[in-house]
Amino acid sequence: MSSTGTLHAVGVGPGDPDLLTIRAVKALGACAVVFAAASTKNDHSLALAIASPHMRPDTPVVSLGFPMTRDQAVLEAAWEANARAVLDVLDQGRDAAFITLGDPMTYSTFLYLWRTIKAMRPDARVEVVPGVSSIQAAAAAAGVGLAESGENLAVLSGVDDPVRLRRALEACDSAVILKAYRSFPMLRELLGSMGLADKAVLVSRCGLPGEAIVRGLAEAGERPPYFSLILVKK
Repeated sequence: MSSTGTLHAVGVGPGDPDLLTIRAVKALGACAVVFAAASTKNDHSLALAIASPHMRPDTPVVSLGFPMTRDQAVLEAAWEANARAVLDVLDQGRDAAFITLGDPMTYSTFLYLWRTIKAMRPDARVEVVPGVSSIQAAAAAAGVGLAESGENLAVLSGVDDPVRLRRALEACDSAVILKAYRSFPMLRELLGSMGLADKAVLVSRCGLPGEAIVRGLAEAGERPPYFSLILVKK
């Protein structure tokens, strides 16, 4: 049976509710159900806190658990359970929204959900509502122009292998290193060895209470907040 509802993947931006797009606000207002990702260890959703001011007070919210594990069997079981929950709503002819931090197509839990839904129901209707990413918001907050003219910009994962990170940094003019929290000591050492630590800017909790911008990694603590990234302008 084909699903009759449409799933809207809504990017809610990095933290400031004012950064939601008009299209995102319209999607949230029109959907019958809002799905929000949360860790299986708790039901808190930062994406929901950001989106709430733009939602109808009576909109049902369903929390979807995404376990923080590398166990592939556990992950796939969770993805399938979440996909079934979404499809159950779509099969009732109701539209739904899945809210995600930043942009749905960039380091988002939505990508796992989408892939699973498409495998289970190839004809499922899914529309993606782009969101402002932490990359854009952090650059704006720090006043750092990321790229111009013929310059190249690299978007890197801070949990990647240091050798791969070095190669990418050597090949680009500017870089944004996401997921900088867990591997910050390694990243600071790597950038220092390349003469880039003084040129780097650490942005934490952009658009959220406690936002911090540190210019030069020598001034940063050993363990920055979870929501942290590094801007590198060579």
